[in-house]
Amino acid sequence: MSAADQMPGSLADMHADLALGRLLNPRSVAVIGASDDALRIGGRPIAYMRSQGFSGRLMPVNPNRTQIQGLPAFASVAALPETPDVAIVAVAAHLAPQVVADLGARGTPAAIVFSAGFAEMGEDGERLQRRMVEAARAHGVRLLGPNSLGVLNPRIGFYGSFSSVVEMGFPKPGRVGIASQSGAYGSHILGIAREFGIGVSSCVMSGNECDISLGDLVQAFVNDGDTDVIAVYSEGIRDGARLLEALEAARLARKPVVMMKVGTSAVGSAAAQSHTASIAGNDAVTDAVLAEFGVVRARSTEHMLDVARLATRRIYPADNSLGVITVSGGAGVIVSDAAELAGLPMPEMPAAAQRHLKALIPFAAPRNPVDCTAQFMNDLSIAGRFAEAVVAEGGYRSVLGFFTYTVGAESIADGLRAQLKAVRDKHPDRLFVLSILASRERVQQYEADGFTVFEDPARAVVAIEAMGRFGRAFARRPAQEPPRVPAVALPGATPSEAEAKRVLAEAGIAVAPERACANARDAVAAAEALGFPVVLKILSPDIVHKSEMGGVLLNVANAGAVREGFALLMERAALATPDARIEGVLVAKQLSGGVECILGIQRDPVFGPVAMFGLGGIFVEVMKDVVLRRCPFGEDVAEQMIRGIQGAPLLLGARGKPVADVKALAAMLSRLSVFAHQAGPRLQSIDLNPVLALPQGQGAFAADAVVVLSSASDPAQG
Repeated sequence: MSAADQMPGSLADMHADLALGRLLNPRSVAVIGASDDALRIGGRPIAYMRSQGFSGRLMPVNPNRTQIQGLPAFASVAALPETPDVAIVAVAAHLAPQVVADLGARGTPAAIVFSAGFAEMGEDGERLQRRMVEAARAHGVRLLGPNSLGVLNPRIGFYGSFSSVVEMGFPKPGRVGIASQSGAYGSHILGIAREFGIGVSSCVMSGNECDISLGDLVQAFVNDGDTDVIAVYSEGIRDGARLLEALEAARLARKPVVMMKVGTSAVGSAAAQSHTASIAGNDAVTDAVLAEFGVVRARSTEHMLDVARLATRRIYPADNSLGVITVSGGAGVIVSDAAELAGLPMPEMPAAAQRHLKALIPFAAPRNPVDCTAQFMNDLSIAGRFAEAVVAEGGYRSVLGFFTYTVGAESIADGLRAQLKAVRDKHPDRLFVLSILASRERVQQYEADGFTVFEDPARAVVAIEAMGRFGRAFARRPAQEPPRVPAVALPGATPSEAEAKRVLAEAGIAVAPERACANARDAVAAAEALGFPVVLKILSPDIVHKSEMGGVLLNVANAGAVREGFALLMERAALATPDARIEGVLVAKQLSGGVECILGIQRDPVFGPVAMFGLGGIFVEVMKDVVLRRCPFGEDVAEQMIRGIQGAPLLLGARGKPVADVKALAAMLSRLSVFAHQAGPRLQSIDLNPVLALPQGQGAFAADAVVVLSSASDPAQG
């Protein structure tokens, strides 16, 4: 048992947080495998830190030298004059486990392992990595890496990295924390951030993540008082629970997270049987989960850094709306198109405000975008008055000014800047963005005045919309508790439809009235008891998609039709799937007058069970009009999901149709989410398709159900 494992939970958490804090802000650093050559991997961190004035103590370790790059060198970890907060391990892979053990014996909280040749190299490397992790855990050392490009903190001159990106220029200190699973691409992001003028609190590149995960790094930035915004580059999420815990901590701390998650994982063969899986897909699940925690998912590096840069203004309007002042009608159209595409509201200026602006310039276009035309060049105060009207009379939470190259003209620049700054200073709670062309010096002046500057107005709109998403996430009230659902024992293997519905009914999920019948005589009796018309369905745990083999008969209207239908289904099953286990026929009451919906569950390998809701038919098959949510959740969230699909008007009385029983649908969806959460890893998927949502007050009923389980004897699912 490790030193950390022997601590009570709260103390272990404090120990972990302390180690992560030291990783970002060390007071002393040891470099194991230090080199006197400033261009070698073991020499670069020392050279970088010396050139940037690292504020702590730097201790090279090399048994073959007494001095390295002008610093006293030490023969071993044991010979160090003090215990380092952070150690950099830059030795051959086979030596790393012992070095980590030596660091643990000294009480070092955290180590950055540059060394490569571990799990990324196959089974032998995996065994070596396990030995190193065991050595670390035995002493409570937190490991970053191996195969990590390290940590850079320009605020204190800590460059625990061998990345050569700094040769192009060291990063600017600032308030954006960068966490990257890729060292090379993390360095690329860091270099672009420097070119964009974005200041960085720290940049951490996690490598193999044998210990410290992406979630740990997000949590470290949440805890870091010098970080306001968190930018994340991810190629694969290894510890979903830890990441979500950290993302929620970031939301509660009002620290926005923008994440560039690249790559998609293939849907497994078991999931391929599920209709839900084919619709959802792993990348769609990632989208839904990140949105749940208020994370803005970036589709490009440029997008990620645009959002991060604007977020450092720390203005996140939950009721975001965009007011635009422009000197170009064409730019106004570009902005309007971008806002509509992004879903950012651009309400018209109030009528009284429009009259006011028309009185100033009769040929102005005052609706929104507000086009003050080139007339402002004759009287720069017009720009200030128009801008003030947009903010004060329009009431917009975000304001975008398109002044293009005019701000760079010497005859205009200073006067226009004074006009706009006066408006900005008067309304510090509003988000002000400019789209301009000017020298770097002019742009820096506007940035210092509180404006964020973009050359491309469409990029500005996308970043502004993201601030509203952050604001809504930060303002979100706690959701309702999920309903209580009794624990239900799962069958030993994937059940037939009748057995699946029995299990779901125990969880309180309403199903259409039906009976399982082993022969035609019982089927006729069941149909007469339920009332015609009925539906006949082949009943077999081996036939998942019954419709595809003709295993469903609708509108069966009398006893004779039941007998004929029973025989027909048996014949079709024998021809289509001769090896299938046939339990008989399911006779169900045919419900009518409702809206067909689909409810589903898919077990995601990272985030666990995820629920899906959509309308049936073309809406789900072709348009993919579905919403996803991680399980479990309450009825309030379920109703938000239902109302969140594009086809929701069909449930809410569109075109004179009855309003569907949305409350009953929400109750079913939330109970299904709890059932899936409680069922554990053996539950692979659920499809309820269709679910008939009857008119308001009449309920919702699952007409078909497929539950896919892994075997009870599968040790991987135990």
